[in-house]
Amino acid sequence: MSMNFIKKLPPAEEIIAHLPLSKEVTELRDKRVEEMRKILTNEDQRFLLIIGPCSADHEDPVCEYIERLAKVQEKVKDAILIVPRIYTNKPRTTGEGYKGMVHQPDPEKAPDMCEGIKAIRRLHIRAVSEFGMPAADEMLYPENYSYLADVLGYVAIGARSVENQQHRLTVSG
Repeated sequence: MSMNFIKKLPPAEEIIAHLPLSKEVTELRDKRVEEMRKILTNEDQRFLLIIGPCSADHEDPVCEYIERLAKVQEKVKDAILIVPRIYTNKPRTTGEGYKGMVHQPDPEKAPDMCEGIKAIRRLHIRAVSEFGMPAADEMLYPENYSYLADVLGYVAIGARSVENQQHRLTVSG
C-alpha cells in the first residue's frame, strides 16, 4: 500500500496559535487535571468516572452529551469526578472504514487531516470552555499529542497500542 501526501500538516504551534486556550480555560483544565491526579494517588476519595461513546464524529451532538454530563457532575461532585470520553480517532484493524474526526472531520465529506486536527482541538476546547470538563481522548497517533496536550484532561493508550515503541517514548517524556 502506498500513500499520497496531499499537503504537509502545520506544526502544532501554528494550530495552537490559531486555536489558543484562554487563561481561564487553562486554569480550569489544570484544576481538573490536579483533581484527577489526587484521585489516582488516593489523596481524594472520590471515584473517577471516564464515560462517553466509542467515538466522537459530530461536534454538536458530542457537546450536547457533555452538557448532560456536566449537569450530572454537579449532582454527584462530592462522590464522583466525571471526565467525558471524547475519542476522536478510531483504530481500524484493516485500515478500512471511518477513522475518526482527526482524519475526516465531516463523515459526509472527503478526509482532511489538517481540518481534522483543527476540529478535534476545537471540540476539546469547547468541552472545557463551555462545560468545565476537560476530556479523555485516546492517543492513537503519538505525533498528534502535541496538538492537544494543553487541553486534554486524560490521555488513554488503547489495547492495540500498548506495545508500540513510539507510544512508550511519548508517554515517557
